Amino acid sequence: MDHLPTQALFAGELRRARTALGLSQEALGQQINYSASLVAMVEQCRRMPRADFAERCDEVLGTGGLLGRIREVMLQEALLPWFREWVAIEQEATTLYSYQPLVVPGLLQTEQYARALLKGAGRFTDDQIDRQVAARLERQHVLTRDEPPQFVSVLDEFVLRRPVGGPKVMREQLRHLIEVGRRPLTHLHVVPSGAGAYVGLNGAFVIATCQNGDEVAYLDNQLKGHIVGRAVDVLSLRQTWEAVRAEALPHRQSLDLIAKVAEEWT
Repeated sequence: MDHLPTQALFAGELRRARTALGLSQEALGQQINYSASLVAMVEQCRRMPRADFAERCDEVLGTGGLLGRIREVMLQEALLPWFREWVAIEQEATTLYSYQPLVVPGLLQTEQYARALLKGAGRFTDDQIDRQVAARLERQHVLTRDEPPQFVSVLDEFVLRRPVGGPKVMREQLRHLIEVGRRPLTHLHVVPSGAGAYVGLNGAFVIATCQNGDEVAYLDNQLKGHIVGRAVDVLSLRQTWEAVRAEALPHRQSLDLIAKVAEEWT
């Protein structure tokens, strides 16, 4: 089975702490309110542990947060190598300006949407998909932490209508966008389909403002993503961002459109 070294470490430490207290998998499962079969799958590296699972195990087993810390390292390892630096920047940013013409941005994806997207890519095994989804959901905590960054996301209307995962997944995803869009520092804008051709169709990007005021950007392609730090290039992307934003609907109208399209996914 394909698994990370830290996943095996987590499984081993969980098993060691459980047996040291004389607990069976079933007994531990009862105390943490998870099934014995799930405990077994985590110990066999067949399932990625969720944050709540690690926290409850740490509490019941008295491991002092060890399992939670191992899980954090595990999720870092799950990220594709070229993406790790950007995630570090993303987690420290004061503002994030995101534009996506094709799919919902990772910071706004539901678990099922992310899973369907990764499965559709055809590049990952089931184990790799589990790890990628867990890491993606963990990244989203940046938007709910104390003092989160201002997050402004512009989506093409086509994103709302692309059937990723089927109608149920899309309906839940769009309802999630509405919920997230009601947060004080999160603003969503949709470029309506009637806009026709515009500069943003050249590709997705994100611009991050760092704590020192510097701006860096992230671009993706079929092979990998890369970070853009050269001032002239970031300025060009900032100009593109302003042009894209000008094509988009205001925040409230965008949420109304998202709600309308969500109800069409039946």
